[in-house]
Amino acid sequence: MIELDNVSYGYRGQPLFSQLSLELAPGSFHFLTGPSGAGKTTLLRLCYADLQAQQGQVRLFGKDATRLDRDAVALTRRRIGVVHQDCQFLDHLSVAENIALPLTVSGRVAEAAANLSELLNWVGLAEQAHQLPQELSGGERQRAALARAVIMSPDFIIADEPTGNVDWEMSQRLMTLLTELNRMGKTILIATHDLNLIRTIKSGVSARVLRLRGGLLDQAGAEL
Repeated sequence: MIELDNVSYGYRGQPLFSQLSLELAPGSFHFLTGPSGAGKTTLLRLCYADLQAQQGQVRLFGKDATRLDRDAVALTRRRIGVVHQDCQFLDHLSVAENIALPLTVSGRVAEAAANLSELLNWVGLAEQAHQLPQELSGGERQRAALARAVIMSPDFIIADEPTGNVDWEMSQRLMTLLTELNRMGKTILIATHDLNLIRTIKSGVSARVLRLRGGLLDQAGAEL
């Protein structure tokens, strides 16, 4: 579970949001919407300990984020898969090697070899496994980023505008993969400005829409 309790954050003395509270229960599905500059990415970064709250408390799996040392943060992040809008890869490594990198770095090479083939098939990248990242299309890069985020079998998946740079068909495909993860018990938090996309998948998942605007988080958003 990830919990934010009366959290405030700002930049250069200007508040971005204040007294924000949020609970992401295990197995839940949340969309985070709001205008550009409202603080969606900042809120996501607080949820995976990339930032610390300036006021209030963030609890990650029951632990105060401010009390986690570097090793504890690293262990906590293994339970949270993150998909960035501008996904970055190591260009000298193949797609398969990039996806397996979190396990490789953790010394779990045998596990990476066992799981990689199935994961590549799941995201539809088996044929691109030996290509370099720069040879992939935008949609293929996003699917590779999702595969890399889930290869450690995290409890949470956090995605920041994962469909922002792909066409409508690929957006739906990515959302289908995310809803499948939710049915497997993963907690999903997706930041997106695309309300049409949210409406389109309402038949496939029960989700809460969170609206961040004017420094406040509206949790009375529609149940999809």
